[in-house]
Amino acid sequence: MENFFSILGGMGTMATESYVRILNQRTHAHKDQDYLNYVLFNHATVPDRTAYILDDQLENPVPYLLDDIAKQNLLQPAFIVLTCNTAHYFFDTLQAATPIPILHMPRAAAEAVKAQGITGKVALLGTEGSIKAGIYEKELRDLGIDVYLPSREIQKMVNTLIYDRIKENGQLDQALYFDILEKVTKKIGCEAVVLGCTELSLMEEFTENNPYPVVDAQSIIVDLTIEKALALRV
Repeated sequence: MENFFSILGGMGTMATESYVRILNQRTHAHKDQDYLNYVLFNHATVPDRTAYILDDQLENPVPYLLDDIAKQNLLQPAFIVLTCNTAHYFFDTLQAATPIPILHMPRAAAEAVKAQGITGKVALLGTEGSIKAGIYEKELRDLGIDVYLPSREIQKMVNTLIYDRIKENGQLDQALYFDILEKVTKKIGCEAVVLGCTELSLMEEFTENNPYPVVDAQSIIVDLTIEKALALRV
């Protein structure tokens, strides 16, 4: 197979499925050959990224991810898409292990916020690991964007939505999702909300008539993937 990219996913699997589904839906295709060429690594058994970031005595996911990178080095895709936001905490280590460019989802999302001309405070929603690690905060602040990090109360609600509802039970709790968005926009006054977790992107995918101003990182990386993949065919 020529002119293909690879997807390093499985963290979690439902979120990766969401990325692939949206990718295929947004690809303008009238026949089989119009779709994109890609290889999917659905590495579901990678140890929990957030758990390790919060407690480095737990199992380290990096050796698993580096093994995936080594296998992709053998395949030689044109680029790699890392679909887990929290795994971007290890981005520099992963990129150093391959000459193949890895798309940086938090950076792409921050650039999209800047491009939209958002001037007010932006709320950041994600796992505790990604919040603590500053994965998105750094990218946003480097572009001069004011960032609101969730209070303990709101982070607990986000954790419940990501882990208890979606990861553990496959439940898309729109009422809880809207409650979180209501708090950070109407009560706290944020101009926009960055969804910095692919489970939140999955939630957004199946939410109809969302009245809140969200910036979905997964949606942005899908569009970037399509742009780069189509460029390979020129």
